[in-house]
Amino acid sequence: MRDNMKIVSLMVLTLSAGCVASAQASAAARSNQAAVDDLMTQIAGHEGEPASKVFHNIQLPWFKNTPAGTFLSIMKDGYSAALGVRCAHCHVEGDFSKDDKRPKRAAREMAAMHFGINQQLAKMKDLKPRPAGRFINCSTCHRGSVDPLAGE
Repeated sequence: MRDNMKIVSLMVLTLSAGCVASAQASAAARSNQAAVDDLMTQIAGHEGEPASKVFHNIQLPWFKNTPAGTFLSIMKDGYSAALGVRCAHCHVEGDFSKDDKRPKRAAREMAAMHFGINQQLAKMKDLKPRPAGRFINCSTCHRGSVDPLAGE
């Protein structure tokens, strides 16, 4: 009987943790959507221009010519969703161009790493690429968590 109660307790704790994580992810998504909506309003009419001309401090070469509107979608639906975080996790609120936070610098380093891995994968013989030729991205390891090992 006690073993059954322990199992039930563990299941409740596990489900509760899952609900808290889902609620946090949902809150982050709402917060990020609001931030992106604000930025889209600020750049209205310039969404199709290169991100490097619309935003300050775009350093990754493959983002420099990405349309500004697409760039915002990548930040929200790619980076933020892959790590389950709000924009403010990486960015200084009020000045997204600052490099003050380590997570922003780490994201650049990780992006360069995954870009390099994808280049190596593209060279492999008899390896079928995924749709659009993409092999890995942030979600491959992070799966909605800042800590890539958290899902293990």
